[in-house]
Amino acid sequence: MTDAENGAPEESSMSPDTGGAVPAQASAERGPVDADGGVEAAGPETGPTDEDPESGSADADAGASAPDTAGPGGDAADRAAAVAALAERVRSVGRSGPGAAASSADSTDPSSEGGAAPATPADGTGTGRVVTDEQRAQALRATAEVLGAGGAPAELATAAVSVFGDGAAEQLREDPWAVLSLPGVRPEHADGFARGLLGPAAGPGDPRRAQALVGWLLEQAALRGHSALEIGEVTAGLERLGVPDSAAAVQAAVLDGRAMPFQEELTGAEAHAAGGEDEDEPPTRTLLALERLALAEESLADGLVRLMSTFVPGEDHEEADGATGETEETGDGTDSGSAEEAGAVAEADGAEADAAEADAAEADTDAAPQAPAAPGPAAWEAAAAAAPSSSAAALVRAAAGSALVLHTGGEAARAEPAALLASATGLGLRAWAATWTDHGRDAFAALAPLADTPAPAPVATLAELLAGAAGPGRSPDGMLALDLLVVLDAPLLDVELAATLLESLADGTRLVLSGDPGQLWSAGPGRFFADLLTAKVCPAVASRTPDFGPIGELVSGVGIGELQPVEAPDKEVVILTAKDSAEAVHRAVQLLTDSIPRALGIPSEQVVLLTPGHGGGGGTRALNAAAKARLNPGPGRFAGFDPGDRVADSPAPGHTRLARVVDGDAAGLHLEYPDGSRRTVAPAEAQKLRHGWALTVHQAVGRHWPGAVVVVPDDAAAALSRQWVYTAFGRGERHLSVVHAAGPALPQAVAERPAAPRTTRLRAILAENAAQEY
Repeated sequence: MTDAENGAPEESSMSPDTGGAVPAQASAERGPVDADGGVEAAGPETGPTDEDPESGSADADAGASAPDTAGPGGDAADRAAAVAALAERVRSVGRSGPGAAASSADSTDPSSEGGAAPATPADGTGTGRVVTDEQRAQALRATAEVLGAGGAPAELATAAVSVFGDGAAEQLREDPWAVLSLPGVRPEHADGFARGLLGPAAGPGDPRRAQALVGWLLEQAALRGHSALEIGEVTAGLERLGVPDSAAAVQAAVLDGRAMPFQEELTGAEAHAAGGEDEDEPPTRTLLALERLALAEESLADGLVRLMSTFVPGEDHEEADGATGETEETGDGTDSGSAEEAGAVAEADGAEADAAEADAAEADTDAAPQAPAAPGPAAWEAAAAAAPSSSAAALVRAAAGSALVLHTGGEAARAEPAALLASATGLGLRAWAATWTDHGRDAFAALAPLADTPAPAPVATLAELLAGAAGPGRSPDGMLALDLLVVLDAPLLDVELAATLLESLADGTRLVLSGDPGQLWSAGPGRFFADLLTAKVCPAVASRTPDFGPIGELVSGVGIGELQPVEAPDKEVVILTAKDSAEAVHRAVQLLTDSIPRALGIPSEQVVLLTPGHGGGGGTRALNAAAKARLNPGPGRFAGFDPGDRVADSPAPGHTRLARVVDGDAAGLHLEYPDGSRRTVAPAEAQKLRHGWALTVHQAVGRHWPGAVVVVPDDAAAALSRQWVYTAFGRGERHLSVVHAAGPALPQAVAERPAAPRTTRLRAILAENAAQEY
């Protein structure tokens, strides 16, 4: 079985005789964090992540499925009535109670009894004072002592001090269930820790436990991609975890600021399903959200509206001096004047401009910079006419008249935003593009006409752009010095990263978001790009440029729910079946090490193995072990690695960098990246690395390989979706092999399971704040 089907993490699961104490495997640092969000058991059907056992799994039992069956103590009708009553009470609290203050980032009192405090600076005071090494060491010792007293591993002390500051020991002693805020800790672990500290007083109805579980359920939902949860799903999860009064727990969490309540009107199919057509007022639902996610979505919507409301298109100032001498009617019905009059006006304007320039020359060097270029409609139309395709021309025209533009298409369609970038640069605009990975950056920079420019292409990774490591830099006001930004791989932006990006853009900046809507969504919570497409608050340009070749044809079919054979005369696509996961691993490694290099001339270094998850008979662990035995056998003397090993380095959820092990010593593991840069990973951090011959598909987003081998194990049926298959099959540039042992589950997933739904608030916020112009 895959980790997703097991429902519990492999290493961090506990035997009954441990009493539920936090296991040693739940280390203080989050375990190997992957591009899929850093969690291993959750497959595509439950969220964007392949969950790492070291970092905890999404609790299948305490998940967020809607309570459509009878709950404890009543039938479905009684439960629905109870949830409705609770929603009304929570809305009242949100409007007039203390929880109303929770809308500000500093509203929660970290010292309040009955719950874990929010994350604070390392000193635990919120003042930002510097903590000395001795103070930190003392805090770690005190925290480790408290953890040990409750039966938890001392290794959690580092994470606890990072979350709670140097007062972590006191926090955990006063509220043992605060340990749920640490990575990898599950409710049964927290209950065991509380019993170790409190003894018989640690009961299931303790209000501290109930409030901590509300936050934990919302955090688990965030790992699955939700930025909010319906209130009924939260109460159902609490009941499954044995909370005797789930309604009181939710109310207390709202009052304490752990959760923020929102009421949202249902529309379309959701309203119909709720029976809204027969009601005088539209049906509503009450959502709960973590404060950081609620504020991020609000900030994101505000940023989008700000860009659109402050955008001013350029004007054709020289149109009036046309040689035809024809008059032009103005907006008030009068003639604009003859060509001679227009010329006189232009001459006067030129004199004024000369005078202004003379004044500027006399001003000091700190004078404000000149206004950026603002090409008018005629200039943009000329650029559109020169575009290499009709889709590129449509994109140029859309960007000419709108601050926010969406662009959809496959890999071949990236030539269209490249043409827009070249056109905007030619018009004098400060234009840049941002990609998700360094591989995407280099591939985009190589596209014509960017490749024909004498200067380096204005493209960087999004991380480089925001950090200032590359790109145009910042203006004196701290905003990116840009007139137009094209963001590739836009579906991979979660709400927090997207909000950060919008906060970095000055008023009136043009923002073009480009991506393939059929691919996997972000590792973090939200569905930013998909929500914008659905909200229809801005122009959307759908590319007509198809991905060519047999692989493109296969992927296009998957996108519309069809898995059909394609003609591949040069072996561009090969489909193989296997009876079980063991045979699938054997055949995949044979393709990697022998068949593809020998038959197609693609070396093993340019081929990747892709699979749904890390665990199970056909996961990355099994595939990487088999690949290492064939390609680079060794004892793994450096933290399980040997020189020459391929490594997947995931410094943050949603980001994976591939590297090669050069050597290792007491200082750590020495890695070399494809761009030639090197990094030494400390021994304590080396456990976060994985071998990189095989990756999950979530780790592979944003990059392609000359050859890709997609492995579909026999136990992967629950992890498959059309979105996953579409993304996996599209990773190969020249060759794709599919080795599957899932039988009919693969075509069934393509036909019937488009993508796992996510609960978000962005569409509703935009509907309240933005005019529906398109």
